[in-house]
Amino acid sequence: METAEGTPPPERLRGLPSRLTNQAALNANRIVDQALAQAGVRRYHYALLAALEEYGPASQAALGRRTGIDRSDMVATVNDLAERQFLERAPDPEDRRRNVVTITAAGRRQLVHLDRLIAAAQDEFLAPLPEADRRTLIDLLTRLAEHHRDRHH
Repeated sequence: METAEGTPPPERLRGLPSRLTNQAALNANRIVDQALAQAGVRRYHYALLAALEEYGPASQAALGRRTGIDRSDMVATVNDLAERQFLERAPDPEDRRRNVVTITAAGRRQLVHLDRLIAAAQDEFLAPLPEADRRTLIDLLTRLAEHHRDRHH
């Protein structure tokens, strides 16, 4: 990992797992963002469609909890996907002040397309690793994420 100026960072920084993880995450995010941009969407769009497809209709608040999308970003994301007819909003029969969001058939087709773009992005990100190393990396990252999630929730 070189700095922006092209010189390596100080020795004590080079092997820090936290720094290396951050560097990898920055690259992963850039690759995924570029892949999703081919379809004119962002990560929030993908996360929202995936949550609706997997869990079914839900309120915007429930979708925010499932995806980690902030309330203000949720409104904009739902509006954008509704304009594209990838989801529908309807008043919640139990609470008319709240909307229930549902994925449409067009949204499901878009999600399949986005899944392919995401899979290609994962392959690009993990390109230098053989399949066994990819599985090991996924296992290690999952264990780290679960450990820290469980400790903070």
